[in-house]
Amino acid sequence: MGTTTPPRTLAEALRARDDESLAGLLRARPDLLTPVPGDITQLATRAGTRASVVRALEHLDRFALQTAEALAVAPDPAPYETLLGLLTGDGRDDGEHRGGADTAIGDALPAALDTLREQALVWGEDDRLRLVRTARELLAPSPQHPSPTGLGPTVAEATAGMSPGRLQEILAAAGLPTTHDPVSAVTSLSALFTDRARMGELLDTAPAEALSVLDRLVWGPPYGEVTPNPTPPVKWLRDHGLLLPVSTRTVVLPREAALHLRAGRAHRVPEPRPPAVEAVATRDPQAVDSAAAGQAFLAVGTVEELLKNWNGGGPAILRAGGLSVRDLKRTATALDVSEPVAAFWTELAYAAGLLASDGEADERYAPTPAYDDWAELPAQDRWARLAAAWLAATRTPGLIGGQDAKGRALSALGPDLDRSAAPEVRHRILALLASLEPGTAPDPETVLARLRWERPLRGASTSAGDTTDLRSRIALWTLNESELLGITGRGALAAHTRALLDSGPAEAAALLAPLIPEPLDHVLLQADLTAVAPGPLERPLADMLSALADIESKGGATVYRFTPGSVRRALDAGQSAADLHAFLAAHSRTPVPQPLSYLIDDVARRHGHLRIGAASSYVRCDDEAVLNEILADRRSATLRLRRLAPTALAAQVDPASLLEGLREMGYAPAAESAEGDVLITRAGARRTPPRTPPVPVPEGPPVPDSTLLGAAVRAIRAGDTAATVVRKDPADAPATTPGSLPRTTSAETLATVQAAAMTGSALWIGYVNADGAASQRVIAPVRVEGGFVTAYDHTADEVRTYPLHRITGVAELADDAAH
Repeated sequence: MGTTTPPRTLAEALRARDDESLAGLLRARPDLLTPVPGDITQLATRAGTRASVVRALEHLDRFALQTAEALAVAPDPAPYETLLGLLTGDGRDDGEHRGGADTAIGDALPAALDTLREQALVWGEDDRLRLVRTARELLAPSPQHPSPTGLGPTVAEATAGMSPGRLQEILAAAGLPTTHDPVSAVTSLSALFTDRARMGELLDTAPAEALSVLDRLVWGPPYGEVTPNPTPPVKWLRDHGLLLPVSTRTVVLPREAALHLRAGRAHRVPEPRPPAVEAVATRDPQAVDSAAAGQAFLAVGTVEELLKNWNGGGPAILRAGGLSVRDLKRTATALDVSEPVAAFWTELAYAAGLLASDGEADERYAPTPAYDDWAELPAQDRWARLAAAWLAATRTPGLIGGQDAKGRALSALGPDLDRSAAPEVRHRILALLASLEPGTAPDPETVLARLRWERPLRGASTSAGDTTDLRSRIALWTLNESELLGITGRGALAAHTRALLDSGPAEAAALLAPLIPEPLDHVLLQADLTAVAPGPLERPLADMLSALADIESKGGATVYRFTPGSVRRALDAGQSAADLHAFLAAHSRTPVPQPLSYLIDDVARRHGHLRIGAASSYVRCDDEAVLNEILADRRSATLRLRRLAPTALAAQVDPASLLEGLREMGYAPAAESAEGDVLITRAGARRTPPRTPPVPVPEGPPVPDSTLLGAAVRAIRAGDTAATVVRKDPADAPATTPGSLPRTTSAETLATVQAAAMTGSALWIGYVNADGAASQRVIAPVRVEGGFVTAYDHTADEVRTYPLHRITGVAELADDAAH
């Protein structure tokens, strides 16, 4: 530790640490840095607060936590040998089969203690180990908070309210001499339970049924209920002090007796080593990479298809925020996936900043301007953007469809989906997969067991096979989402994902690029009014084809179907029949089928024959017979049409509704402007204002960098120097209490500062800043003039200027402690 005398407090133990050790503490517990402690005493006080200790305990692995739990039931302070004995036992057979666990415990215990010491949860030398008081209160057994060790209170704790006469009766029944006071009686009974030979003799006289009762209580819980007239075995145990009353109907097995029955072990199953992640299958790494690349390409295409569907404005936003169940079902149908998978793709696009609210009065979801930039990137770069956003996102799509704490449904893109543990779990899952040989698919149960060992307090359960806690559910969702996104292939981590974790998105995209199929510039037209794309298409070709035809099926090849509605959609976008014929002839490897040419010409001939404008709305047509036909059709009744002229009809609905109604009747009308020009509707015109991706919700303060750690350690050291420096007090001055500011008159302050500036000595001063905050500082004055003192401030480690009227007082240092 660096001191000749053992530390008496946590502050003294921290003060004896070197700068690197203090930086390690602040790195492991970054909450201690907010704000930076003024000195070591403040740091120790903050490290012992309940919230900070709970946060530190939650980040311990299982064996480090078991070590802390063993210290919580050990004497305070406890030597290293006592702690080791609580974890390995005293060598007697307790009926548990442990194999070589004791050797593993002995090997792992020093590292576990180092972890606890580094995080300031344990302090003291090996002969006097002390657990921080708050941690002891949290981990020690109590009726309200049973210990994971299954141990109960000590004899002294359990007999705190017992009458002296009852204590003497227990001593007599146990064959012990009576005493004159309760304290010595408790000491005598505790000595009996901790004496292996005498305790063995006492248990030899116990009825067999009494030993069965002890077997049920020994590993916890140590409490049991009794009736006013207990059975003879229970009465024997109660009379001999092996069961002590907690209330009129409850008894407890004292800790000393339980430890004897356990052969000295605090835990039934100590776990010094992390469980291994086992393989469920070993596959060819090239097959894994190919499968993952195919799924990565599909993921990019799915996100692009989702945003194309919402190009003209997506679903409306619920009043409470998010996507309605009906709209999620429609999205799932459009993408040909299940609703949970559709929710995942939607949340992924949102996390990547490609999707957001348009901010209009009737809020809807729409692609962001960033989507257009993303869509122009090569497929491998688009995937890398999606994968990086998924890794960092705290929004958890797996929660969608569940309920929040108030019983409200959680919707896609809605609030309350952030879980700060999600990024850490995702990174840890992928790190475990990366630790396996390439092509190795892990057993999910062993992955969950490893996560539970690494963070046992972060989940609700530590039972094998129990996946109800949040971290286990996030882990299972991570494994499923990894397969969907192309992070893994056939259950094993892909090579491009390893590059993503080690080197970043650019390296991952470079490895993925050769596995992504090259986009094609052609399709195969067939006589049944379909086109087959045998692979991914170049972007201009895909955009034009999606306007001209509807996707019928997807897979290794995409099948497009041409319909009158799809051809009309292309004509509405400003294409002419000649343009469409030329496009198909240029991009088809097969001759353009005659039925398709007839379809295009027929729709084009009728397209725009009817013109619709705003009156409310009107229809005009040079062919009176067509207008007569429309008026005679009963389906037009809802449009409330009336004739204005032989070639014009007026309607009492808006132009958009009139367009939709006539199209449902089988016509191909075209909208026109006030000048009579055809209005061209282009897809993808709706975009949100520039949006930033959602900011992940951090789990506590961020881990500080080395620059911040160095500055914080220097500030703490300097503040500690100011707080603990030895100074000279004038003989007639009242003694100052620790932490109080020095008090001197203005004249004394000026004279002392001027003398120090001439001699170059350091001073201890009290200073009150403009906000009224008081502090103690150690300064070396350089110049005094104009009511200010310029000095080197050892507390701030820089030269500063202080107004003399804000200095409450000064005192000389007993020696040059600042140096």
